[in-house]
Amino acid sequence: LFSRLQDVRDVSTTFLSDLEENFENNIFTFHVCDVVLNHAPHFRRVYLPYVTNQTYQERTFQSLLSSNSHFREVLERLESDPVCQRLSLKSFLILPFQRITRLKLLLQNILKRTQPGSSEEAEATKAHHALEELIRDCNSNVQRMRRTEELIYLSQKIEFECRIFPLISQSRWLVKSGELTALEFSVSPGLRRKLNTRPIHLHLFNDCLLLSRPREGSRFMVFDHAPFSAVRGEKCEMKLHGAHKNLFRLFLRHNTQGTQAEFLFRTETQSEKLRWISALTLPREEMDLLECYDSQQVRCLRAYKPRENDELALEKADVVMVMQQSSDGWLEGVRLSDGERGWFPVQQVEFILNPDVCARNLQEAQRVKTARLQLVEHQA
Repeated sequence: LFSRLQDVRDVSTTFLSDLEENFENNIFTFHVCDVVLNHAPHFRRVYLPYVTNQTYQERTFQSLLSSNSHFREVLERLESDPVCQRLSLKSFLILPFQRITRLKLLLQNILKRTQPGSSEEAEATKAHHALEELIRDCNSNVQRMRRTEELIYLSQKIEFECRIFPLISQSRWLVKSGELTALEFSVSPGLRRKLNTRPIHLHLFNDCLLLSRPREGSRFMVFDHAPFSAVRGEKCEMKLHGAHKNLFRLFLRHNTQGTQAEFLFRTETQSEKLRWISALTLPREEMDLLECYDSQQVRCLRAYKPRENDELALEKADVVMVMQQSSDGWLEGVRLSDGERGWFPVQQVEFILNPDVCARNLQEAQRVKTARLQLVEHQA
């Protein structure tokens, strides 16, 4: 449960000590970026394994809670101590890495305020890039472990009635999954069109799409699949009577039989429909932020932890450019600080109404991005 915690504490203590010493030596020439850059290798050595281990740390914690009553009693007593300020043990376990993400935001703000082309800008860019790489590598490690476990779990639940292919691959991950209602028309003996419905479960991976019939015990029987490049989803404007709203079409240009196939799906909510269409769209090219002045922006009020793979993790004060909004309270957006894209609930954010603030956010994000690209080119 407390694996590598002493290492984390030692690195944090040394970093704080160096910051204080640097500040006390000369408060007028105090540079955070120099200190961060010197400590970046130590951060990587300690935080990379610590964050990677957090998945197992979480499981150990839950196991102790459910199986060890003495652990629960001691934990409740410790968490009720005023020194903890009503914070849980879990919040303290994730706090070390949260400090790194907040430190990156500090460096980002310093970088925005440096003189373009100055040595201060170069130093701030290097320090910011070092922490950005560390955060990205930590997230990638955690994501890789979670994706592999997800594939292993699914491989035990999925059977094929069509041509079989190996599901587990190092380069494959689950993008989105869910059960949808397929609508199918048939002609009755009286030549009247009849609308039938049936449940179909979609498993969308980064390289393929599986269509399954749900079975008992959360199992799935795959009856068709197609490579992702041969899949397309689009809105459907068809008007149907009754509760048949939120429709979209799914096209397979090349399915398991080598033929074309088309499906009409209904979702429970508009956001679910939009999220599926977005997930079924080919990856987009990176945007030029300075061309997005008309797009709305939001600022995160409360941190948000994703519950599904197509959602965006948010930290308080994150600024996100909105790409689309559903009528039932979901937004899809791109975080300005790193370009990550995903969905999140509207109640976690507030809209930025001042156009001058929005324009400044875009200019600052573009400047940080340009400085980072120049650094990468120089290092190459």
